[in-house]
Amino acid sequence: MTVILLTNDDGIEAEGLRALEKVLGDLARLVIVAPDRERSAVSHGLTIHTPLELKELGPDRYVLNGTPADCVIYAIQHLFNVFPDMVVSGINHGANLGDDVMYSGTVAAAREASRHGIPSVALSQAYDDRPVQFKEGPAYARELISTLLGEKANGEFCLNVNFPVRKIRGTRITRQGCAQHIPHFNSLDFNPQYRLLPQSPEEPGGTDLWSDRKAVINQYVSITPMQRDQTDYGAARALESTVGKMKAGF
Repeated sequence: MTVILLTNDDGIEAEGLRALEKVLGDLARLVIVAPDRERSAVSHGLTIHTPLELKELGPDRYVLNGTPADCVIYAIQHLFNVFPDMVVSGINHGANLGDDVMYSGTVAAAREASRHGIPSVALSQAYDDRPVQFKEGPAYARELISTLLGEKANGEFCLNVNFPVRKIRGTRITRQGCAQHIPHFNSLDFNPQYRLLPQSPEEPGGTDLWSDRKAVINQYVSITPMQRDQTDYGAARALESTVGKMKAGF
């Protein structure tokens, strides 16, 4: 039987998590391990000075007094004899775009799973006012995850997926946009200037990939494949030359 581990950073009672449970329930056996409270912006933090306690709330439904990354590590070490087929994190209450990916517990859970060789997807819903609306995102998530399972995605495979605020126009495979910070972490404030993106300085030359931010603001689902290796290879080559000029003896 196909098994999906579900987690998030908004806590076990989060609406986004319940939405995923509802739409994915007929695709696989779902095992839910989520934090006992909201853990937004904890990044890839791990709990090392407090004992972790897993509480069973019902069949295949657990809560942990830890971070999203803790939830993944604890689950695969204690709940599975064989790794799950996929880890799905979210749906986060707010977008995870650009530099904010560094701080996201939602994305960290997915990246932790991929580090263990488990294909993973982080899902986030953008908003421009409260409350966050989970409309088209869950159905899209179901179709995407069903397709990935059908393709038997495996290995260090991690997708950061963001849903736009309004009606989905389509899908863009995107890069992580890093040139501009999005104000008010995990939100897309309504501001007309953010819609003037075709000439945005955020878009560098030499690539035809839109940034995640540009895609979401233009009402596309953004799918950004993420890699474990964060090495800047251009800088590494430059440093080889720089360090080569240093005096010997160090």
